[in-house]
Amino acid sequence: MVVLALLALGTAPAFPQGSPDPGKKKFPLKVTVQVRLRLESWDWFNTSLADGNYEFFASQLRVGIGQERKKWDWQIELEQPTLLGLPDDAIAPAPQGQFGLGASYYAANHNERNTAGIFLKQAYVRFKGLGGDTASRLRLGRFEFVDGAETAPKEATLAALKRDRIAHRLLGNFGFSHVGRSFDGLEYGRTTPAANLTLMAGRATQGVFETNGNSELDVDVIYGAYTRTVHKKTTGEWRAFVLHYHDGRGALKVDNRSLAARTADHANIRLTTLGGHYLDVFALGHGQVDLLLWGAWQLGDWGVLTHSAGAGAVEAGYQPPWKLKPWLRVGYFRSSGDGNPADDNHNTFFQVLPTPRIYARFPFYNLMNNEDTFAELILRPHAKLTFRSDLHWLRLGNARDLWYSGGGAFQDGTFGYAGRPSGGYNSLATVADISADWKINQQFSLTAYLGGAFSRRAIAASYPQAGNGRFSYLELNWRR
Repeated sequence: MVVLALLALGTAPAFPQGSPDPGKKKFPLKVTVQVRLRLESWDWFNTSLADGNYEFFASQLRVGIGQERKKWDWQIELEQPTLLGLPDDAIAPAPQGQFGLGASYYAANHNERNTAGIFLKQAYVRFKGLGGDTASRLRLGRFEFVDGAETAPKEATLAALKRDRIAHRLLGNFGFSHVGRSFDGLEYGRTTPAANLTLMAGRATQGVFETNGNSELDVDVIYGAYTRTVHKKTTGEWRAFVLHYHDGRGALKVDNRSLAARTADHANIRLTTLGGHYLDVFALGHGQVDLLLWGAWQLGDWGVLTHSAGAGAVEAGYQPPWKLKPWLRVGYFRSSGDGNPADDNHNTFFQVLPTPRIYARFPFYNLMNNEDTFAELILRPHAKLTFRSDLHWLRLGNARDLWYSGGGAFQDGTFGYAGRPSGGYNSLATVADISADWKINQQFSLTAYLGGAFSRRAIAASYPQAGNGRFSYLELNWRR
């Protein structure tokens, strides 16, 4: 109610109608509209228990209104997702489970093939220049939040690395899904030319796969990060962060314990993650080299178990001065898994509330109990056209743990992650993909994606008839 009252103040005229004050600065309302249309096609790993070969259509409409004033601004945004033709036969008994995201949408929306919703996506007030400090901002209400995106570097390579290889790893809006995620809470930020301090506390909203995103979940996060440039020309930066996560929903946890042990565990999850990243870009000959380091360590309570886990990534890239503007990147990521389901410890790295598709473009896996060695090639033949192709060699961090997928809490009774047995094998899959992004003009953009997964022994443990998997989509975006 406080937020709505403040918003009402922002829309009230400063003078009676018909008596404008020409000496006062005007603050016009800003209206934003975003439309996304996507046709998805899935061919899940072969099985006789359900049909993993299907297509469905989805749209997402977001309409916002806001105002920027000298000392504060505000925004209200509504979202309306629609899902058509969801598969009604793409869910098999455990451990095979849901075959792709179409099955996840179907299960999350009361087994409806066609479903739609409308809800409050964002509604916040942001105060600027607190206490006379022009570098500070305070945002209150409902908003989207992404870890690692606290600053937007001016250098193009650095900005792309933050957007595609740093942001969303642990906290994200799950923007690839047709519903997404927001947070109810507050965010404080202070930005100077050399550094940024960000503090956020919030409660996650429902959504992601469920088309009703209005309600809050009993899932809380507290996040703090300090980011600083390392060169006078701001070609590099480092960040240190801390993230505390609490899940009090009582949903059945997904881990490698027996079903009986998990069912008996009604205790909350309380985890603290400490970590950071380092990015740098520098010249080499006539080209440009980039370096990325990211790491995190976790401790706390996984229900009745003691939690301790970690993850890290190292990546490098090179951009030669050629006509197609190629960018070749290689990298390695590894996160810990749990090697003993019968002890009192839980050692599976927990990805919290990310946008998993950023790091798994064919999203049948995520960054939990994961070892990912990859090579990537980007070509930019035109300022409005970008091609990207990735090749990933995927293994599990620990063969005694599960093969995990998903992106975190989105419903009261659904944990938000799925886990399938590995059969004692590490080898998961080899994934190859290609995408094309065409910025048609200032309002329209078009994306096409095709990815294939060649299954290995860990997948065959759950899908004895496992063949290859495929995921593709065609997406049109319009915004004003």
